[in-house]
Amino acid sequence: MKNIMLWIFEIAVVVLFAFVLVYFFGQSRMNVGQSMELTLADGDRVLLNTLSYRVGSPKRNDIVAFKPNGSSTSRTHIKRVVGLPGETIQIINGMIYINGSVYLEKADYTPMNDGGLADEPITLGVKEYFVLGDNRNNSEDSRYADIGLVNADYIEGKVWFRVSPSDALGPVK
Repeated sequence: MKNIMLWIFEIAVVVLFAFVLVYFFGQSRMNVGQSMELTLADGDRVLLNTLSYRVGSPKRNDIVAFKPNGSSTSRTHIKRVVGLPGETIQIINGMIYINGSVYLEKADYTPMNDGGLADEPITLGVKEYFVLGDNRNNSEDSRYADIGLVNADYIEGKVWFRVSPSDALGPVK
């Protein structure tokens, strides 16, 4: 009887560990569209880290998955965080300005043809983020009213790993 109870306990621990691992690091989402190319292609399946934003907050350049305006019926969008809470964002001549200074990105993105709502300065609230797709001229993102600023409550998690297609398997930068 003691061996059976030990065996049941070990199985319960493994199942609990697997559940926690999948719940916090294994939720998957599919990238839809070309807005994140060259980083992610249309149809790429990625895993989310949902724990990181429960204990911290998104950082600049994080790739996040979110529901626009918290809509439970809309598809999940995947974009890169550019503006953080409290900052003022503006796009002038295709360049991003944060708090009045040009933001020089680590990657070489094509300058934006349309600043959208960010043609005028946008000041982010305490829980708001400004997100852009990496394919800046083919992305529906915070520059447009349909997406707008992303509230922290609507962010599902940080994109951290690509699981398909298999030839592109690996961490997402």
